[in-house]
Amino acid sequence: MIAAGAGEFFQLMRDGRPRTRAELVDETGLARTSVVNRLAALSALGLVTPTGTSASSGGRPAARLLFDRTSRVCIGIDLGATHGSVGILDLSGDVLTEESRVLDIADGPSVILTWALDTAERLLAATGRDPGHLLGIGVGVPGPVEHSTGRPIRPPIMPGWDGFDIPAFVQRRLNAPVLVDNDVNLLALGERATRWPGVDDLLFIKVATGIGAGIILGGELQRGARGSAGDIGHVQIPGVADDRDLEAMASGPAIAAELSQDGTTVGASDVIDRVRTGDPSAIAAAREAGRVIGKVTAACVSILNPSVVVIGGQLGVNVQEIIAGVREVVYQRSIPLATQHLSIVPAEGGSSAGIHGAGLMVLNERLSAVAIDEQIAGLD
Repeated sequence: MIAAGAGEFFQLMRDGRPRTRAELVDETGLARTSVVNRLAALSALGLVTPTGTSASSGGRPAARLLFDRTSRVCIGIDLGATHGSVGILDLSGDVLTEESRVLDIADGPSVILTWALDTAERLLAATGRDPGHLLGIGVGVPGPVEHSTGRPIRPPIMPGWDGFDIPAFVQRRLNAPVLVDNDVNLLALGERATRWPGVDDLLFIKVATGIGAGIILGGELQRGARGSAGDIGHVQIPGVADDRDLEAMASGPAIAAELSQDGTTVGASDVIDRVRTGDPSAIAAAREAGRVIGKVTAACVSILNPSVVVIGGQLGVNVQEIIAGVREVVYQRSIPLATQHLSIVPAEGGSSAGIHGAGLMVLNERLSAVAIDEQIAGLD
């Protein structure tokens, strides 16, 4: 069943508004026969379904057609250094169900991915779905990823993951397309979709066990030539005698190490508690970490000129002193044209943001015009 241009035609219908065939003819300028052929091809993929009729003007009511966002699902897997989340999403990107747990990414890919897939299969069954309903699977990991192959490349906090073929491992259990990216890129996608859908230029900075950035420019996620765009954690900070990078100076473990110098042992998870209880040394350390992050952020603002800078991650969301430090330096160092309407805000996507972003990565690729045309060609 060949219906040239059905993929582009489908992009119009993804807004979820029901339309009659006559309305689609008017909106697209296509001949009625072309509209009917495209709708037939999309119906064969299960992407378009009838949904009632339009009001009659004297003749037979016209049938309305709608993007069927429930016809298939995708899986979003968000893996951090110390947490994992798995969710099932419909074709509009809404999270239907999810589950999270504490984990250690250093346990290695086999252990971590086996848990994620066990969880995904259980959640699929709980929603009345099976692997045959899968459009695709998105996976986010806390390290550099070669997006074209889905393999982590020398990830500093992921021992045992270097070069591991994540898509192949996943597809041995679930036969569906698998896409892999850095977790911060997916957080940027999720945050923009849920909180800033009208913003085309957004910088997301995650401050947790590590530090990284997700860059959206012109409405598109920017990965760079090999997928390492946004790796700000390893930017060296000017004026520091021992040439430490951003992550070594301002991440959760770095702040904890600073607070441990008085003889007490402080873990990264303790930093938030000490700030909340008003510990002056913890507050000062967090504020200084924010200033250091602000130095790198100011350079990013000057180069990228985003409308919004979102500070996320466990520390970025829960320690306001970090955001205060970032704001202090960015507004001092960046030119007025770049900061006049710039918002620097905490992330609001919550625990589902990474899952949402992983699902959106799948939907953006698997429901693109090119991908839809390829799937239709495969029906013939």
